[in-house]
Amino acid sequence: MSKKILIITPSWIGDCVMTQPLYRRLHELHPGCTIDAFAPKWSMAVFERMPEINRVMENPFGHGALELKKRWRIGRELGKEGYDQVIVLPGSLKSAIIALATGIKQRTGYVGESRYFLLNDIRKLDKAALPLMVDRYTALAHPTQADFNGHSDNPCFKIDPESRQAALEKHGLTTDKPILAFCPGAEYGPAKRWPARHFAELGRRYLAEGWQVWLFGSQKDFDIADEINQLSDGLCTNLCGKTNLPEAIDLLSCADTVVCNDSGLMHLAAALDRKLVAVYGSSSPDHTPPLSQKAKIVSLNLDCSPCFKRECPLGHTDCLNKLTPDMVQKAAEELARSA
Repeated sequence: MSKKILIITPSWIGDCVMTQPLYRRLHELHPGCTIDAFAPKWSMAVFERMPEINRVMENPFGHGALELKKRWRIGRELGKEGYDQVIVLPGSLKSAIIALATGIKQRTGYVGESRYFLLNDIRKLDKAALPLMVDRYTALAHPTQADFNGHSDNPCFKIDPESRQAALEKHGLTTDKPILAFCPGAEYGPAKRWPARHFAELGRRYLAEGWQVWLFGSQKDFDIADEINQLSDGLCTNLCGKTNLPEAIDLLSCADTVVCNDSGLMHLAAALDRKLVAVYGSSSPDHTPPLSQKAKIVSLNLDCSPCFKRECPLGHTDCLNKLTPDMVQKAAEELARSA
């Protein structure tokens, strides 16, 4: 009988993307297995683009919500589905409580927040041996970390042409001209955001060459995208806050080149196999780089970075302000030549 596995997924979009190689490895190790994902509503569309996932169920708990009785009740309901194993990817105590409540025989995950009594297939993470987040996820497919070969595949999403065409028509877009996609937001904070004026300068250059420039992000990113658009003579298409996640994925798959901050959309663009320039400031690609052969990372590697702060502690954000449009354009042109 084939193995049935439940995944309690991460919350952040980028982290969700990086879990896909784990599911591929599980299918390799357990041919014919069934994998279901228990995911927050805002990230469910990510797992729906993964052919390795059989079913996606909504995790109703938001960030920080304990709701112990509800967690226990939902865990008991999940336990009735006949799973052989549950793999808990978040490191939180709250996530492991759900796993315990399921009563599933094999409960796998890292120690995290001292979860010794909640999980019974518990792993101690060697961060030095596994610096990449994607490898930390994939290693959980194996009986022990020592069994992991140290290599994870890159995420690769499926796109439905009909769904993509519907998204284009809904937003009045066409692909008759080449498309440069900007993802100017970064949920973590301003120390991860390349300045609007730099995006705009780069956008103007491509617009002058006959390209379209589409701006992607959530409603929170609308203002910075609007600033970029205004600095580009209003010639960009600001999609921030106007698309749901499935539409954003479909439309992003149309882009010829994508320029992103270190964000969830960066990881989506990588999984969509777009030519991608990733701009890094306060963060580091050593832990969560874009997982694609078509990605180039642009960073000044200043002495003060990466600081991993939400805002520049020195008050100048030189790591991004001094990273010029010329540098990003050069990386994009190198990608275009190598295509």
